[in-house]
Amino acid sequence: MTAEEHNKFVGYTHLGYAILHVGLLIFTMSFMGLMLSNIFGEAQRMGGGPPPAFLGIVIVVVGVINVLMTIPSIVAGYAFLKRRQWARVAGIIAAVLAAMSFPIGTAVAVYTFWFLFSETGKSIYDVPKEAPPLPPESWAGTNQTSA
Repeated sequence: MTAEEHNKFVGYTHLGYAILHVGLLIFTMSFMGLMLSNIFGEAQRMGGGPPPAFLGIVIVVVGVINVLMTIPSIVAGYAFLKRRQWARVAGIIAAVLAAMSFPIGTAVAVYTFWFLFSETGKSIYDVPKEAPPLPPESWAGTNQTSA
């Protein structure tokens, strides 16, 4: 594969990972909410247990944390596909956060790191900055001060 194809594939893998992660998050949070509401309901009927609002707070906090960990993958996927110069930094941040989600996120992270730190990725994102042009020769004598 060429460097351009790898770049596009890394972008698509980050977007695919983000979509899969959010989809699984919605499914898991719905399932856990249903289970915990039954458990808390039974505990309330027996005369004890934590207040029902606790369940809502836990689900919201866990959901927000997971969505916040997915946003960098969406940003990195966009940056890779649009060939933004900051895609390398966004990709590294997204890969570090995705690596914690075994096994899919880890695979995305490994592929991202391989691409960005190999010669293939460096050929796209390690473009040296151009030096400013030299001043014309006619400017050589203008900065001299007379004594």
